[in-house]
Amino acid sequence: MEKSQELALTQMRKSVQKLGSSTEKFGEPTLMRFLIARSMDADKAAKMFVKWQEWRSTWVPNGFVPESEIGEELEARKIFLQGLSRSGQPLMVIKASKHFPSKDQLQFKKFVICLLDKTIASSFKGQEIGNEKVIAILDLQKLSYKNVDVRGFITGFQFLQAYYAERLAKLFILNMPGFFVSVWRMISRFLKKATLEKIVIVSNEDEREQLFKEIGAEVLPEEYGGQAKLVPIQDVVLPPLDN
Repeated sequence: MEKSQELALTQMRKSVQKLGSSTEKFGEPTLMRFLIARSMDADKAAKMFVKWQEWRSTWVPNGFVPESEIGEELEARKIFLQGLSRSGQPLMVIKASKHFPSKDQLQFKKFVICLLDKTIASSFKGQEIGNEKVIAILDLQKLSYKNVDVRGFITGFQFLQAYYAERLAKLFILNMPGFFVSVWRMISRFLKKATLEKIVIVSNEDEREQLFKEIGAEVLPEEYGGQAKLVPIQDVVLPPLDN
């Protein structure tokens, strides 16, 4: 680790203590995610870290969201968890045409937390390191106006940006219909530059080749040129983690 990173980590730990919290249970990879998310500014990273701890204690007091609390969202079978990419990052596939704006925003927010937590956890080799990232495919094929959920999109991205620091490796958007272009422009206004740089709207052969190479045929679903079957996220059973 570079000297500048060591200094930033030391300063961040001190800033977290000043804010009345602690980094004792967290390793350097976790703290570095927050530093990177805040351009290595130790004080800003500390504030983000403390806010994240407070958020987790409120929204996920038991460490996870029980699937029994998000039954209606899971019934749609719109999220799929495909295994690890060539770089060892879990792949989540989102079928937007199976989604409809939720009438229960509390359940929807818990659903977002559950799917992000489970996708991240699927990359653990027995125990979390702290720097795991995810790759996502957002498939807009057969999307209609009744599926468009601007509020839901913004909620998902805001959670990623505020509470899942540096967890997104890449988001590939496939089959974007013409009418959705203006919707995406609206959503993009809520995204930070660092998030936008991780998003690829696949519209040509070179971008499709990038998708295929980054993920790998064994994990990529058949409909995108791979060899895998789609696996609904609720059908994925994760092994218990080491303590």
